[in-house]
Amino acid sequence: MSTAISPTAYNYKVVRQFAIMTVVWGILGMGLGVFIASQLVWPELNFGLPWTTFGRLRPLHTNLVIFAFGGCALFATSYYVVQRTCQTRLISDSLAAFTFWGWQAVIVGAIVTLPLGYTTTKEYAELEWPLAILLAIVWVTYALVFFGTIVKRKTKHIYVGNWFYGAFILVTAMLHIVNHASLPVSFFKSYSAYAGATDAMIQWWYGHNAVGFFLTTGFLGMMYYFVPKQAERPIYSYRLSIVHFWALITLYIWAGPHHLHYTALPDWAQSLGMAMSIILLAPSWGGMINGMMTLSGAWHKLRTDPILRFLVVSLAFYGMSTFEGPMMAIKTVNSLSHYTDWTIGHVHAGALGWVAMISIGAIYHMIPKLFGRAQMHSTGLINTHFWLATIGTVLYIASMWVNGITQGLMWRAINDDGTLTYSFVEALQASHPGFIVRALGGAFFATGMLFMAYNVFRTVRASNPVEAKAAEQIAVVGAH
Repeated sequence: MSTAISPTAYNYKVVRQFAIMTVVWGILGMGLGVFIASQLVWPELNFGLPWTTFGRLRPLHTNLVIFAFGGCALFATSYYVVQRTCQTRLISDSLAAFTFWGWQAVIVGAIVTLPLGYTTTKEYAELEWPLAILLAIVWVTYALVFFGTIVKRKTKHIYVGNWFYGAFILVTAMLHIVNHASLPVSFFKSYSAYAGATDAMIQWWYGHNAVGFFLTTGFLGMMYYFVPKQAERPIYSYRLSIVHFWALITLYIWAGPHHLHYTALPDWAQSLGMAMSIILLAPSWGGMINGMMTLSGAWHKLRTDPILRFLVVSLAFYGMSTFEGPMMAIKTVNSLSHYTDWTIGHVHAGALGWVAMISIGAIYHMIPKLFGRAQMHSTGLINTHFWLATIGTVLYIASMWVNGITQGLMWRAINDDGTLTYSFVEALQASHPGFIVRALGGAFFATGMLFMAYNVFRTVRASNPVEAKAAEQIAVVGAH
């Protein structure tokens, strides 16, 4: 077969670029996470400098792991999946290339501005207005490439994974543009277009749906493609996947007010957010069960396939996180959990257990196919990575549960005369062992990423450009 690339071959170049950068940003983002976790154990690691304080590095950590690591994984997999399921090349190579370089530029901008203290102060939306505008332009281009490719598809059917990717792209654009509406007063400073409780409500409508659409819906698109592919089984219930989709996107958008219990937000809005969060358990578990049941008749593969293990354990963590979230949205539970490390543990059960694990599994699935190899360089290294990631995640979330409940109980304990039993510093001292375990868990997870980087490097190095080009052509021939 000729290895010369034909116009009908898939565009794997941009997928390769995003896949490699997923690993690179994963190491940097998670490494920074371990560093700031260590700062809470040893405050001397702030180095007495403004640029290296926890307050400046923590938003950089969240931006690197969500938008750099998670974002690159979403770009890579969505471009890969949409081409293969629509059996057509991306609608524009140049626009796809722009999304890659534009996205990296946004990330580099975050790396420069956030340590310098240039921030909107909005959670997950810290980037000041010039970078926010660049991000919006890149994102709209992404939508044009994705939906343009679907329009020119060779298949009549639009696979369910693409529905999830499509919803994540559209809603993320809406959230970003509305929440970032602001009045610039200088090149690095702007003020929100909203005031007071309205600003808080719009921020958490954005903030929770950054979790709900960026970190859930997009990765469910990943799940609906890579779990059946790796298990070599059809999705358990296509009907359930459609119900899952419509129920999820209908309900998730309402859940944001649960971040603002017992605040100036109107009580009815708090209660609505709580009710919608509880109902959200149903579609979330419907999707988790659909993914798990896809392994019917293939459970034995978990013994020998660590990639499938990543994908399945990610679903277990997805189920756990989407049970825990609605429970924490209940006002009486929230009164204990909010502002404590329990919330941090919940976020990382989703971030490490669900988002990172399914991304890692998907990257391990794609890399050999993208570079014309039969498999990854070392299955043993994938296995080592799996156990480091799993142990690291469990250490992280268990330590934060213990810390969070300890903090919540100590903060609300009162003496007979109504004074507080414990000072804030005493609660902090009680949290110190948990901080050590959290840093250790994060170090385990980040170490696993180094094993992944080596494995990917060896796999890529073993291929050559001719084989990689041929992979694009073979993929098309196989699809047809």
